[in-house]
Amino acid sequence: MRCECCVRWESELLRSRSLGGALNMQSTTHGVNRRVTSFTQLNKFSTQLNKFKGTASALALGGLLAIGSPAQAQNAGQPGTSVLPPVNVEAPTPRAQRATQQRRTAASRRGPSARRSQQAANPAAQPQATPALVSTAQRVNAGTQGFVATLASGATKTDSPIISTPASVAVITRDEIDVRRAQSVRDLVRYAPGIYFSNDADFRFQPLKARGFDVEQYLDGLRLQGGPFGVPRVDPYFLERAEVITGPASILYGAASPGGVLNLVSKRPTEKAFGEVSLQGGSFDRIQGAFDVGGPLDKDKQLLYRVTGIGINANTQVDNVGEQRFAIAPALTWRPDLDTTITFLSSYLQDPKGGFFALLPIQGTLVPGTFGQIPRNFFAGDLNYESLKYKHEFEHRFDEIFTVRQNVRYLHNELNYVEVQPGPFTSGGGKLTDGRTITRSFFSTDENLDTLAVDNQLQAKFDMGPLRHTVLAGLDYQRFEFNNFARYANTNTLDILAPNYTQNILVPTAPFQNMDQRLQQRGAYVQDEAKLGRLTVLGGVRHDWAEGNTLNLGLRVLNNDEKTTGRVGAIYNFDSGIAPYVSYSTSFLPTRVGSLLNNVAPFKPTTGEQYEGGVKYQPPGYNMLFTAAVYNLKQENVLSVLSGPGIPPNTTAQVGEVTSRGFEGSVVGSPLPGLNIRGQYSYLDNRITGRQDVNFGNTLANTPMHTASLWANYVVQSGPAAGFGFGGGVRYIHDMFTTDANNLTVPTIVANSPVLANRIPASTTFDAAISYDFGMLRPEWKGLSAAVNANNVFDSNYVSICTAGGCRYALGRTVLGTVTYRW
Repeated sequence: MRCECCVRWESELLRSRSLGGALNMQSTTHGVNRRVTSFTQLNKFSTQLNKFKGTASALALGGLLAIGSPAQAQNAGQPGTSVLPPVNVEAPTPRAQRATQQRRTAASRRGPSARRSQQAANPAAQPQATPALVSTAQRVNAGTQGFVATLASGATKTDSPIISTPASVAVITRDEIDVRRAQSVRDLVRYAPGIYFSNDADFRFQPLKARGFDVEQYLDGLRLQGGPFGVPRVDPYFLERAEVITGPASILYGAASPGGVLNLVSKRPTEKAFGEVSLQGGSFDRIQGAFDVGGPLDKDKQLLYRVTGIGINANTQVDNVGEQRFAIAPALTWRPDLDTTITFLSSYLQDPKGGFFALLPIQGTLVPGTFGQIPRNFFAGDLNYESLKYKHEFEHRFDEIFTVRQNVRYLHNELNYVEVQPGPFTSGGGKLTDGRTITRSFFSTDENLDTLAVDNQLQAKFDMGPLRHTVLAGLDYQRFEFNNFARYANTNTLDILAPNYTQNILVPTAPFQNMDQRLQQRGAYVQDEAKLGRLTVLGGVRHDWAEGNTLNLGLRVLNNDEKTTGRVGAIYNFDSGIAPYVSYSTSFLPTRVGSLLNNVAPFKPTTGEQYEGGVKYQPPGYNMLFTAAVYNLKQENVLSVLSGPGIPPNTTAQVGEVTSRGFEGSVVGSPLPGLNIRGQYSYLDNRITGRQDVNFGNTLANTPMHTASLWANYVVQSGPAAGFGFGGGVRYIHDMFTTDANNLTVPTIVANSPVLANRIPASTTFDAAISYDFGMLRPEWKGLSAAVNANNVFDSNYVSICTAGGCRYALGRTVLGTVTYRW
């Protein structure tokens, strides 16, 4: 039986070493003004509270200056220190939305003091009040109310309205994140349409799937690249929103899975001074503290800052396994003139303890064990994880037609990982040896990763006859430098009825992997969004070059792939709010980079092709959005085990094909003050359709045919119960096959009497939340709120994922209590 680490190295390292392409100028949203009050409005609070607020802001600002100080820059080579502060330059509001201005003179380019002196000397020459610069974040957040967002950059990179975009797009706003108290990326998309995942306690990777394939994860339009185990993590507290685009997206993002893209959008500095502190406690001795403060640093609001931080310490549902996190994200915005905004973003995250991630034997989890069920709290191993991330962006508007953007990120990631992994029960002679002794293996790895990603974009808006064009052209580049040293070997067994966790573990000396990998990707793309009345046609084409140089245990493999991809779609917006659309898109993904197929030649990239048709409906006068889509998605060049006359057993070739056909329907809305809803239903018919594949006609493992979810919450708006909120949700996942063969059996204690273990049963879980906003009834308590959230309320005990190597339990009931104060 193959160990989890072996499968992970092949399926994650070699497959995911592809470099995902075009990286867009992120669409960020603030959404903080809704919870900001001025300091003068808090005069009813005590003097001590005012001192606390000032102290919190001062400490946060001090942290920002410390992290960006020269002393820190001198420590660039040390783990956990800042190397390259990211820069973001964002365009102001389009000139069509601003007061008409004459061509700028030399005087107008002077500093603020010089301009004020000139205006005072000549009052008649004083212009009207200068409009405030509008950042990308504010542009994208325009019109967002409650759970409903009207704009999203992830699908087009041009902040197009969702109702006019011929693609499946869903946005999880900051309001929704706050209401459901999302603790992970999986929590963010728990109720998103078409998304499914294993709801287990493995916090290392948190992979997501849609339409039968992986969903690539991006932060502010730049792909989150990691090693096989050192995958970058983003805490939801640092985010303003999340955008889900299902289906192939290579036209903008280059090499990517056909499943889709999850674009996470970071918080940004804001013009209004604000602050927030929160304290959270709950299940498994969890204690969490967080803060988020920011505002202007000068009276002209040329300098804005924001600092967000979080600290977590908790146990988990598995004995002897903990979870810890310490993270901080300073941000600084500089607006030197009307046309330029520069934002520096940086973040540091360290996870000294990373949670539980071992696979347990199938007997005793999915099927009955010889001695009953293995407890959900069974202990397996430990993990030390460390990650360091940075970001640099640039955007500048240089005339009335063109906008140029540059988006840059440097990321450094380190990981030290040691684990004793459980395997199957010992067996022989067609049966289990004793039904209580499990095999185990030792695995360790040290990973170091440095990535650089650059995306340059040129956008033009112009009219040509009756057509209104938004043209986007871009060049992007990514570089990936990775090295690791890993050891793996079978080690001491473990008796699950009398476990001994202090054995003299046999540690291997020979390397399992010693890899040095250098990858780079270049892409060029152009996209045109043309409008004719209520008709919008979106089309684009892209070409990518991906190169790889991998040296592992003396074997060097060179990869050199290139591919042209594209998409075209059309949508028509009727007066009634109905908008039908059709689209066609393609994708490609270099796979198993650094390895040879049958020890002969590098693997070819897989390719994807999708046809989609759907309809969106935004009822006039209501803050709601309904969507429905049908699709036919196909992936080719899939590695397959061949079958047929004269073909030797276990012969492999890239002739496979997987086809997904399905339906996705969703509703999201805040139709009444205080009321929010989100619901979805997805149907997926996913089949292996390569006729030479030994599993032809089967369904991919761990792929549900049906998923459905519904969440609703309401906050009382008036009367003696004003401020009291309550809500809940239900999630359903259909049964799934454990392997692509769809017929897995495992031995029992009785010789030659295997039991069928081919299906993971369906599951239904319930979530709930209650909250209270103290300020809605008593103004002197404005800003203070409390909430209690519970996931898996009835503590359903079920298996969430299985492979031929083992299973993981889903997370049990978790209850979190949160107290928050905002000013």
